[in-house]
Amino acid sequence: MSEFPPASQDRRAGRTVLVTGGSGGIGRALCLAFARAGYWVAVHYGRRRSAAEETLALLSEVGAQGALYQADIRSSHEVQAMVAAIVAQRGRLDVLLCNAGIADAHLVVSCPEEAWQRIMDTNLSGTYRCMTAAAASMLTQGTGSIVVIGSYAGLHGVHGQGAYAASKAGLMGLVKSAAREWGPHNIRVNVVCPGWQPTGMTSESFPTGERLRDHVLERVSNLDDVSGTICRLAERADMSGQVWNLDSRIL
Repeated sequence: MSEFPPASQDRRAGRTVLVTGGSGGIGRALCLAFARAGYWVAVHYGRRRSAAEETLALLSEVGAQGALYQADIRSSHEVQAMVAAIVAQRGRLDVLLCNAGIADAHLVVSCPEEAWQRIMDTNLSGTYRCMTAAAASMLTQGTGSIVVIGSYAGLHGVHGQGAYAASKAGLMGLVKSAAREWGPHNIRVNVVCPGWQPTGMTSESFPTGERLRDHVLERVSNLDDVSGTICRLAERADMSGQVWNLDSRIL
């Protein structure tokens, strides 16, 4: 069952951002980047509450405020309830960062159907659920920004990661379609590919040495720089329907 902070009249001036998968890795860096930019941060987590609490504590250290929100993004009901709770507390939702996702290593020919379905339901359908729940509030506001964390794998494929690559490729079409539909309502929707980052999902596959030859700078992107760039891109008032790659691999 989802857990949310109690509803209140905490509708102070200031922008509100929801970061899905904010318990660690890229999500935690995004929470901190938006906190430093003056946002009130809704930190979403699925199961890792203690890690999400660590993220919230780091927000306090930089003088920012926020709250934890638990939801299984595979459940439309839980996602809608989470967004409704944020809007009830804050009065609006200005930015949605769709960062939550999973990966699994299987060759296409031998990927178990249950693994395929789990990845698709989380990465693609879960993002769809978050986007549509947020859009309901943003359409009423007449403004909003949605940034989806994509992957270079969705553009080029990865050996042994067919389901993950397919889920990320699907996000490209979803975002571009939503950008066309919601653009007349001043809602911007974009995809950002953050590049390789040292998170729990990368583990042994993190590239080093010769495996960085496809990066023209022969190095991965810096997570602090990436998260700051994503924050700035989310605030761009006249940009929508775009795919941004934030490392030195040529698309």
